[in-house]
Amino acid sequence: MKVFLQLLPCVLISLQLDAARPNILVLMADDWSWPHAGALGDKTVNTPTFDSLVREGVLFGRAFVSSPSCTPSRMAIATGQWHWRLGEAQNLGGSLAKEMPTYADLLAQAGYHTGFSRKGASPSKHTYRGTDPFGPRFKNFESFLGKRKKDTPFCFWYGSGAPHRPYVLGSGKASGLKAEGIALPPGLPDHPTVRNDLLDYYAAVQLFDREAHGILAQLKNMGELENTIIVMSGDNGMPFPRAKATLYDTGTRVPLVIRWGKQVKAKRKVSDFVSLCDLAPTFLEAAGIATPKAMTGQSLITQLKSKKSGQIDADRDHVLTGMSRHCFPYPRQALRTERFLYVRNKNPENWMSGRRKGPPQTFDFSNRHWPKGAEAFCFNVDPSPSKQYMLTHPDDPSVKEVWPQAFGPYPSEELYDLQKDPGQINNLAKNPAWANELLDLRLRLNKSWSISTTFQPIK
Repeated sequence: MKVFLQLLPCVLISLQLDAARPNILVLMADDWSWPHAGALGDKTVNTPTFDSLVREGVLFGRAFVSSPSCTPSRMAIATGQWHWRLGEAQNLGGSLAKEMPTYADLLAQAGYHTGFSRKGASPSKHTYRGTDPFGPRFKNFESFLGKRKKDTPFCFWYGSGAPHRPYVLGSGKASGLKAEGIALPPGLPDHPTVRNDLLDYYAAVQLFDREAHGILAQLKNMGELENTIIVMSGDNGMPFPRAKATLYDTGTRVPLVIRWGKQVKAKRKVSDFVSLCDLAPTFLEAAGIATPKAMTGQSLITQLKSKKSGQIDADRDHVLTGMSRHCFPYPRQALRTERFLYVRNKNPENWMSGRRKGPPQTFDFSNRHWPKGAEAFCFNVDPSPSKQYMLTHPDDPSVKEVWPQAFGPYPSEELYDLQKDPGQINNLAKNPAWANELLDLRLRLNKSWSISTTFQPIK
């Protein structure tokens, strides 16, 4: 409490009545990549809840996470800071320093009822805070509302377990999804094992969409739908090789839609580059609370209040992403613009693969098995039928082509021309014809990274 008393000069709680301040509802998927939703052009998956929010709100077409790993991504959302400023919380399972301000803490001080259900920022043990950064845990949305005082604004985080693995093998096909119509994500071989694995992933995406529908139905029945900022997004990319825990778009680019009743003009698509770090200052500004200087995210209120689609803020022409440690340390940094993706891999020759000598370990996924042990997560890739097929069939031409980007070894630099190579497959970093672009992006990344210095918590 003493720490937050020191923060009060920068909090500046608004004098608005509680009834005038919006509720905040975050619907967060676990491992959901862009563009796997009907409204984003995916013709296989069925996401009516997300699609309806797109019709009624603002779709952010270039939304990225700070890190493609759940703990650092969620800690970055909670604090409104780039994950690399958060000490050990920048790693999978790391804990956030007690002194780090979070949007949930600041909203609670301002009179909001805060909390979460399902997955908050786990698998962090919250060693220093003792509590999750999204507030107290509740069984579900209904129990959360049961503890709310009358006329008190609320901020609730629903952290779904979907579409995180493990999946029920064959659940996608059983639900009626068709493998033939899938648009394969870049970097995955075209094989029935992979296609069926993708169907199971899609089935889990649809589960998350149904869960979101149930919560929104409760909100509507309460008569508070219009006074609630509703965010629907994902914490990082899909759990497949060359996706989650990588800095390619399949790992860092996520769906993001925000609905806020009559406060925003609906059916708009904003093309500004945004980070999920921007959510914390957005919530604080909407609640009439000044953003602490420690937060590096930039509020999206301007984008939400605008009447236009397309580019709203010309300065939002790039986004930063990074990786420190997922299961194994893989330090990487990236700068993404409309035209290019530049990735810098720090000392990749020293990265631990997690692979043992001899043939790759294999698992039976027929009973929703979730393997344990270092080799199961080798190369920082979650165990799956797709990964297992690739590791056990390295001579398959379609596997050979994508092996380096899925499992390494990685070069020190990567450069992709998204105009000609949207899937980010052809690395141009060593091509002399692109030397000027490489140098420019290298300098831009150096500058952007250097100005985002490590935050020193208040003592």
